[in-house]
Amino acid sequence: MHVGLNLVFLVPGETGGMEVAAREMIPALVAGAPADVRFTAFVNRDAGLGPWGELIPTVEVPVSVRRRVEWVRGEQQLLPRLASRAGVDLLHSLGSTAPAWGRFRRVVTVHDLIYRHFPEAHAGLRSLGMRVLVPLAVRRSDRVIADSQATKDDLVELLHAPAERIDVVPLGVGVTATTAAPLDERELRERFNLGGRDVLLSLSAKRPHKNIGALLEACSLLEDPPILVLAGYPTAHERELRQRATALGIAEDVRWPEWLEPAEVEAFWRIVPGFVFPSLYEGFGLPVLEAMARGVVVACSNASSLPEVAGNAALLFDPRDSRAIAAAIERLLAGGPAVEALRAAGRAQAERFSWARTAELTLQSYRHAVRRDLP
Repeated sequence: MHVGLNLVFLVPGETGGMEVAAREMIPALVAGAPADVRFTAFVNRDAGLGPWGELIPTVEVPVSVRRRVEWVRGEQQLLPRLASRAGVDLLHSLGSTAPAWGRFRRVVTVHDLIYRHFPEAHAGLRSLGMRVLVPLAVRRSDRVIADSQATKDDLVELLHAPAERIDVVPLGVGVTATTAAPLDERELRERFNLGGRDVLLSLSAKRPHKNIGALLEACSLLEDPPILVLAGYPTAHERELRQRATALGIAEDVRWPEWLEPAEVEAFWRIVPGFVFPSLYEGFGLPVLEAMARGVVVACSNASSLPEVAGNAALLFDPRDSRAIAAAIERLLAGGPAVEALRAAGRAQAERFSWARTAELTLQSYRHAVRRDLP
């Protein structure tokens, strides 16, 4: 079986969790596939070869997908012809949208339906495109992969997708390997002006559904607030968040890095007493597992897929209740036997998720797509 991997959506450094999932899963997929399965990756001209270029053949779809119209043209018009020319038997689209036609079986991974829950998350043409293209991909695909049961439930409820065509395939533990040695703690504290204070880390794009405003309010309720490091690419919403921090009187307690180098991230994981993730909606929640795998205690929202990922190994809170978030932060900062027990439970929870398992279940989905008689 010749499997094509649709990566037309992917621009390195600009695609968030979908990029992490592709970069981590594809090597596991190649390693776990039987000898009679081969792969070809289809990428846009902005993506380069990527790490999969050393593993499998790569075909360029000649579009620059930073322009949404070009992304749609590349995926809907050019990709089916290129995939057919390459002799693909099955095309797996990893970014929630997929070609509506082609002489091959189709599998699409839908990571979330955020465009339905929080329409403001995608502005303008992108919002319109998601409303049209995601349902189209779900209807025209032989199998649909969802990262979590919560996303499967959304697909059934909101898009009326047949439950029997949806395979739940959890992701692995975020970024599994880094060659970066952690930055020295003293240098880290100097670089980000942390002094000797407690630090809390939250990793997410600065978008409304990430609920950072509630986190800021929670920190303002604390008698001795920690320094809050809000790492994630900037958006139009960041100005509002900065104004909110000023109004709450905690502007000096917040750091707003757009990007953290791997050495900085690893250093932060070593010094923080906990990781706070107050998101209102996630298709999976990779940062939760990344923290747990490093022995960092997690406090996260009890919304959407996050309870599935966190299990009983995190402090769960109502993300719409700032006082509940503040109480969880206070528990993290206080430490003690209960928090240490969560640290151990978090490591065990993270071990339940692996990219090898993701690859195994994905290959099963391919077999179901090829044999339509299977449930």
